[in-house]
Amino acid sequence: MTEKTKKIIELLLSEYPDAKCELNYKTPFQLLVATILSAQTTDKKVNEVTEELFKNYGSVDDFLKLSEEELEDKIRKIGLYRNKAKNLFQMCRQLKDNFNSEVPKTMEEIVTLSGAGRKTANVVLSNAYDIPAFAVDTHVFRVSNRIGIADSKDVLETEKQLQKAVLKKYWIKTHHLLIFHGRRCCTARRPNCQNCVIKEYCKYYKNSSC
Repeated sequence: MTEKTKKIIELLLSEYPDAKCELNYKTPFQLLVATILSAQTTDKKVNEVTEELFKNYGSVDDFLKLSEEELEDKIRKIGLYRNKAKNLFQMCRQLKDNFNSEVPKTMEEIVTLSGAGRKTANVVLSNAYDIPAFAVDTHVFRVSNRIGIADSKDVLETEKQLQKAVLKKYWIKTHHLLIFHGRRCCTARRPNCQNCVIKEYCKYYKNSSC
């Protein structure tokens, strides 16, 4: 890990010492559901919906008691709710039929589930099972490429570059730090460069007039 990358992580950790997953969940299954729901939706909106949903439907068997239409109704506040309800319903059937209703612990198995791509798998592995993984969402992608830790227009390639740039033991924490920084400072529009704690190490800041 380069000194620059090490310093960036240290500064972000000082700025966001409590950086963690902001989706609310109690079990790996609930995190999987919440992560699938979070696509193109804020964590805040997902938490509002799952707060009620998980009160009565917190497990695979609970979900399978619902019809697809009933599930749609319970997540209607979330964008793309029809497609997400379809994926969740199918995902629960797959978990029950193929994994004894347990969320698997490997990337290869999780991505076989309906609605679960590589990012979702990485989120579940790292947060639910503490398995080193580097989920690249829109914030991680934007911030890491702006800073210069990564240099790619491709999500998968960005993930690979981050895995090489950051020591494995720091993958999970760095993922959360980049998300926090992306939400609170390095926003997609009008990033707050002047108040950024890592601006002196940032390629974007050095090459822009912000």
